[in-house]
Amino acid sequence: MNQSISITAVLEEPTHQDTAIAKLFKQLIILFLEMLLALPLGLLLAKFYTGGIVWIFGGIAAGTLVLQGCRLFYQYSPKPNRTARKVGMAFVGLTVGSSIHGNLTSVASGIPIFIFLTLFLLLCGGCIGYIYSRMSQTNLLTAMLATVPGGVGIMAAIAADYNRNVPLVALVQAIRVTTVVLTIPFIARTSVGNYWNPQTLPVKSALLNLDLSQLELLLLVLLVTGLVVYLAILFKIPAGDFFGALLIGIGFNSLLNCLPFVGDIHFNPPPVINLLGQMLLGITVGEYWGDKPTFGKQTLGYALMSVAMTLAAGAIAAILAMQLTSWDWLTCLLVTAPGGSAEMILVSLALNHNVEIVTTGHLVRLIAINSSLPLWLFLFRRFDGQSELA
Repeated sequence: MNQSISITAVLEEPTHQDTAIAKLFKQLIILFLEMLLALPLGLLLAKFYTGGIVWIFGGIAAGTLVLQGCRLFYQYSPKPNRTARKVGMAFVGLTVGSSIHGNLTSVASGIPIFIFLTLFLLLCGGCIGYIYSRMSQTNLLTAMLATVPGGVGIMAAIAADYNRNVPLVALVQAIRVTTVVLTIPFIARTSVGNYWNPQTLPVKSALLNLDLSQLELLLLVLLVTGLVVYLAILFKIPAGDFFGALLIGIGFNSLLNCLPFVGDIHFNPPPVINLLGQMLLGITVGEYWGDKPTFGKQTLGYALMSVAMTLAAGAIAAILAMQLTSWDWLTCLLVTAPGGSAEMILVSLALNHNVEIVTTGHLVRLIAINSSLPLWLFLFRRFDGQSELA
């Protein structure tokens, strides 16, 4: 009897006999292959000194290649791993939170400006969605979900819940996020010149810098972060995966030093946590590219036009922010970039450029978008129903 095991058997199309454990095992195999591929791609990109977030780019390429390979060679079409993005967001939130040393109360005074910019981007997204709907002859709800600057996974999941065109929504959202993630770092690098941070967290350096004496603290902070993130998601707190980890990163040292039996401790997550967070964020964006069916040129053209309009709205929002605040133009650009909130915060962290302002701006936007989704969905469905009756 042939006892050999083929990877083809592991990646076959799921059947009704598949158990939850088998599906989880397949997801873990795919994620392992993606991360294994993202490592050399990240190292290759690091040779070009593309800055401190090259691992996101490596993850995007790895996620796309692996999912396309599953479809082409094994006739298996796995869905994008939303859990991996939640873990990546938690790792990034923990890293960003531990790096914030400024006075957040001073940043809080700018919250009305952040809210105004968020409302402006949402209003622009609604107008762009209406224009996109008329140009592409797509129903209004699908067009709005595709163009509102929210998360790729969130908008695609909502489209699935309402039986709308999930691939189209994911396509437009993935184009927007990828375009922002690829262009903003290069714009930032051009503007700051030699001040751009060329350290790209090489794997060897990240592992060697892991202080074994703080391994217990690392395990403790990961356990606490996991618990907080789980509760935030369970209670459906907007942007809970990122926001919960960010709070842990900010307050972990203070909490430890308040304990009577603990001495003066200063813990920072090792660089490998940042590296893994970036890779997971990139991989999940790349998976949406690898999950795409074939679209016609006209569909791609309309999608690119809507993304171009969204980017223009972000640029206008940056100009408004410059007029309303004393921030420099790069800070305004990072705050108003329409997509990739965690990625834009990582850019500001790599530049050590107003991390507190950029983080607060994107957190306000994430919370506002997620909190207002029920209202937006109600309006979109109402207008969509009226247009179908007309």
